[in-house]
Amino acid sequence: MEISLQERGTRSDRPRSDESSPLDYAIARQEGRILSRIRDSIRQRSAILAFQPVLRTAGARSHVAFHEGLIRLTDEQGRVIPAREFLPLIETTEIGRMVDCIALELGLATLAEEPGLRLSINMSARSIGYPSWIETLKRGLALDPTVGERLILEITESSAMIMPEIVGHFMRGLQREGISFMLDDFGAGQTSFRYLRELFFDAIKIDGQFIRGIHSDPDNQCLTRALISIAQQFDMFTVAEGVETAAEAAFLAEMGVDCQQGYFHGAPTTMPPWREARVGDDLAPDQA
Repeated sequence: MEISLQERGTRSDRPRSDESSPLDYAIARQEGRILSRIRDSIRQRSAILAFQPVLRTAGARSHVAFHEGLIRLTDEQGRVIPAREFLPLIETTEIGRMVDCIALELGLATLAEEPGLRLSINMSARSIGYPSWIETLKRGLALDPTVGERLILEITESSAMIMPEIVGHFMRGLQREGISFMLDDFGAGQTSFRYLRELFFDAIKIDGQFIRGIHSDPDNQCLTRALISIAQQFDMFTVAEGVETAAEAAFLAEMGVDCQQGYFHGAPTTMPPWREARVGDDLAPDQA
């Protein structure tokens, strides 16, 4: 993937004016160092996916419905660069599009390796018109015809509402290939319910801020019930993210949330069960 690494519009690229405060200057330098590490990671292809289970919690027994593949970039020393440090900086830049390409490429390769796996991958709506992202998707779908029906693309609410007409056209085309779409961080952005009615997302992921302490927080209970009701009205599956305690999990199950994701059910890991099983097979003694 030969793509220019030039950036526009990041605060660290702008010269320091005489009016800049020391704090502004320090923030700009820190952002510049982070972006430099991200560029190096992309050049060196130092990226992996960490997998977090999403559990179906309706009914008497819970089971894994799918996994989310979370992009992890590493520096020259092999240290993971925290996503919270770089994602806000790259969302509107070409680096953000390149990270989306890498995440999709790794996700498609994982789906091709594991025929029984269903996987969600994050993307920004801004990547819809990015040629390399589209080419990456086309290659993956051409190599394995089962990949499409096992791929879920998560689009953040904030980016989807910037260009809803384009997102809707894009989704309708790929849904015919069997790909599912999830609206990520639902409730955290500025959703236009008119567009929500027209976009036909298959699922919504309720933002974790509404899930935190929901068993004892009447405000979060009210807001989450409203979000669930909206999803059900539009025939969309519901996922609650950020579930961290047994009390939260039990309360959400009673509310009727379809799936749950969070550290209570499992932390993101680069060694998911299917890879652990493969390593175990490789280490097993020869019984022939």
